[in-house]
Amino acid sequence: MDIHIFLWIIFIVIFSIVLYLDLYVTGQRNGKISLKSSLFWTAIWIITALLFSLIIFFFFEDGRTKTLEYLSGYIIEKSLSIDNLFVFIMIFKLMNIKDVQQPLVLKWGILSAIVLRITFIVAGVTLVHIFHPIIYVFGTILLYAAYKMAFGKETQINLETNPIIKFVSKRFNVITTYTGKKFFFRKEKKLFITSLFLTLILIESADIIFAVDSIPAVLAITTDPFIVITSNIFAILGLRALYFALAGVLDIFHHLKYGVAFILFFVGLKMIFSDYIHIDTLVSLIIILISLTASIFYSLWHNKFRKNTTKHKKTNPDK
Repeated sequence: MDIHIFLWIIFIVIFSIVLYLDLYVTGQRNGKISLKSSLFWTAIWIITALLFSLIIFFFFEDGRTKTLEYLSGYIIEKSLSIDNLFVFIMIFKLMNIKDVQQPLVLKWGILSAIVLRITFIVAGVTLVHIFHPIIYVFGTILLYAAYKMAFGKETQINLETNPIIKFVSKRFNVITTYTGKKFFFRKEKKLFITSLFLTLILIESADIIFAVDSIPAVLAITTDPFIVITSNIFAILGLRALYFALAGVLDIFHHLKYGVAFILFFVGLKMIFSDYIHIDTLVSLIIILISLTASIFYSLWHNKFRKNTTKHKKTNPDK
């Protein structure tokens, strides 16, 4: 059996098991994922992703390089996913989705995201191989994404002006008072779309925008379909548990976006100048890790400094 086919089979088996556990086993009590459970499963999924890198290391002919590419892609996608959770939280709050309803939306959102990501990856890899200069377009997209993330305004969603909400509301019956766990609800012989389905649509539209940034970022590291797909999928798997693990403390990591923006800027330049300058994958991985670590420590320091300042003002109101 060809080694690549063997690796794809291993990945599909692991992916199927992990996906089932993630969507149908974790945090099923009352439909809500507790903080303890979410932290536990988040750790399990990260460990699983790291263990998969060992399979790549031992079975690929150039195991070291492929493993570094996989880890770089995984870390980039995971960091982008964490930043995207800010948007998910905003959407849930805006749509008034309760905690017990959120796992259902996230479950179908993850399933849809997997299909979208694989489609985008196949299209992106094909484009790079057919028309190599497309890498300059992808690189430019990453530079713009880095600028927008670092210096752009915070994403805002206005239900009254949002084109998706307006389109659905004009063409379908929408019920906003429904508090159950169904996307569609029948009332007085009429079929209504619930707020849960509208929320799912908003999350999927946001994920499409995220993919425009994240897929080129991984392609800047490697165009090997196996590495790009596996690193992306493992980063998405466990996102539901990660959401509930971080939902209460995301403000602490608010400055993580600057580290992610720098990573996008770096991989954008790497892609644009890839024909002229070769940057070793290990160097890329180190730069990515340093950027994330620095932004996390800065976020923690800034949060502590802000709390101390607020406490000082309360105890010394005249100063």
